[in-house]
Amino acid sequence: MCGIVGLFLKDKSLEPQLGTLLSGMLATMCDRGPDSAGFAIYGAPQAGKAKVTVQSADPAQDFDGLAALVEKAVGAKVSITPKDTHAVLVLDADKAEAARQAIKAERPSIRIMGAGEAIEIYKEVGYPTDVAKRFGLAQMTGSHGIGHTRMATESAVTTLGAHPFSTGADECLVHNGSLSNHNNLRRELRHDGMSFETENDSEVAAAYLTWRMNQGLNLGEAMEKGLDDLDGFFTFVVGTKDGFGVVRDPVACKPAVLAETDQYVAFGSEYRALVNLPGIEDAKVWEPEPATVYFWER
Repeated sequence: MCGIVGLFLKDKSLEPQLGTLLSGMLATMCDRGPDSAGFAIYGAPQAGKAKVTVQSADPAQDFDGLAALVEKAVGAKVSITPKDTHAVLVLDADKAEAARQAIKAERPSIRIMGAGEAIEIYKEVGYPTDVAKRFGLAQMTGSHGIGHTRMATESAVTTLGAHPFSTGADECLVHNGSLSNHNNLRRELRHDGMSFETENDSEVAAAYLTWRMNQGLNLGEAMEKGLDDLDGFFTFVVGTKDGFGVVRDPVACKPAVLAETDQYVAFGSEYRALVNLPGIEDAKVWEPEPATVYFWER
C-alpha cells in the first residue's frame, strides 16, 4: 500500500502555489506510506540549460568541489544549489549527459536522481512530511508535480528504492502496486540499452515508458502500449516536461481518484488528498476506469 498524488496546473497564476498545494496533498497520504517519500517538481526551464539532481549520503564531502569537477570534465560553466542531501546542478543542455558520466566516474558515491530541462527530483527515507520539509517542497514553484509515500513490499527501504523513478530526460513515474513480469522486462530493456540502479519493479515501469518514448511515442501512446506489456497490479502517475498521465491495470484494485477544473488536473490515491485544493467543490471528480489512459499535455 502506497500513496500517490499529482497536480497538473492549467492556470499559470497557480504556479507559485504548486509546492504548497502538493505538500498538503502529500501529507494526507502519510499513513499509506510512512517508510519513505519523494516528489518531482517541473519548474520553468531556462533556455538552453539543463538541470541534474543528485543525492549523497555524505553531502558535505561529496558536493564540495563538485561544480568545479564537472566544469573541468564538460568544459562549460556549472552552478550548484545544495538542498540537504540533494543538489541541483545547472549547465548547458548539450553537456548534461557528459556531466552525468563525469559524476558517475569521479564521485561514484553520488546518485543521480533525474535530469532534464524542467525536472527536479527529491526523495529520501523518512516520514513523508519530514521529507517534504527537508527539501522545502512548500516553497517550490512550477507547472506540475507528482509525489509518493512508500510502504515497501517488494524491496528494501532505501533512498534509491523511494519514488519517483526517472529513467529519461524530464520523465518520472510513481507507482502503487506490483509488477509480476519486471524481471523479464528488465532483461529485455537492458538488451536494448536501458540501465537500472535498483531491482525495484517500479523502475522497470519507468524504463519501459522511456524506451517507448525513445521510439517516438508520446506519453499517452507509451502508456497505451504498457497496458499490453506490463503484467500485475498498478496505478501509475507519470510526468514529462509537458505531460501528465494516469493509468490503472485492467483489474484496477489499487485506489485512485481524479479531479479536473479549468485550473488544474489533480490525482490522489484517495479523495482526502484533494479536499483542500482551490475550487474542488466545483470540480469534476471521478474514479479512473480500468485499463484506460488519462493524459494531459501542454
